[in-house]
Amino acid sequence: MTRPAFLLLTVVACALGTATAAACGCGLDIPLALSATALAVMAHATGNVLNDWHDARNGADAANTQGVFPFTGGSRLIQNGVVSEKQTGDLAKALLIFLVPAGLLLAVKAGPGVLLLGLAGLLLAWAYSAPPMKLMSRGLGELAVALAWFLVVVGADYVQRRQFFVIPASAGASLAMMVAALLVINGIPDAQGDAQVGKRTLVVRLGVNRAIALYGCLVVLAHGWLATSVWLLIPPRPALWGLVSLPLSLAAWLILARHARQPSRLKPALALTVAATLLHGLGMAWGFGQMALSR
Repeated sequence: MTRPAFLLLTVVACALGTATAAACGCGLDIPLALSATALAVMAHATGNVLNDWHDARNGADAANTQGVFPFTGGSRLIQNGVVSEKQTGDLAKALLIFLVPAGLLLAVKAGPGVLLLGLAGLLLAWAYSAPPMKLMSRGLGELAVALAWFLVVVGADYVQRRQFFVIPASAGASLAMMVAALLVINGIPDAQGDAQVGKRTLVVRLGVNRAIALYGCLVVLAHGWLATSVWLLIPPRPALWGLVSLPLSLAAWLILARHARQPSRLKPALALTVAATLLHGLGMAWGFGQMALSR
């Protein structure tokens, strides 16, 4: 129900934020890093369950007959009769009830900035799917999700550094653009079902051709920003390891451009996009980690 395979993205984002702090000589509190990662993963899981619950209630997942499982169309557990809407809603509420005191405890250990980041993250997770905000239906879902992962990177760094800093923000912006591209390509197979129930995602609003162009712009900007920010001396040069994801992103873009109107043939592009997003974050984390080890 939490779509556990996709929670790896949050682990990578936390590893990146932790590595940026360690590379700057801010130390490495491993128990605190693990606690922050566990909390962020729990928040991601909560967002996934909330999304399944609201997409079941608004009919989007039921109308989606062209989704490419397991990448798009939700977990399908409600639609397949494995769980009920009520069970899904109850799990979402239970996760939220756990998150609040856990976040307060982390704030006591790491500083008040955790409260601001946590509240912003929970607001985004709720507003993405839930009425009356329903950002995913207003063409703002991709932006909301990208911002959420930007906050994860900044938050993981803050837990170690105890203050906000420009380097994790720069690295987080690059990863956030990759996450936005992932949301765009995921929205293409779902577009027909989304449109049927009035779920006006960015892909539904733009149409397929513009969505393909947007995907390409996002992956090029993500890698271009990383290279430009290193040139501007924001992150150090080892962060350029994040560019190892560029060939995967370009390959996914080519497949998407060729088969965007044939959802059943998009699985390679979806898999490549997931791999590229993870590799982008891991590459940057590796570079920062090597710096930390050499100090």
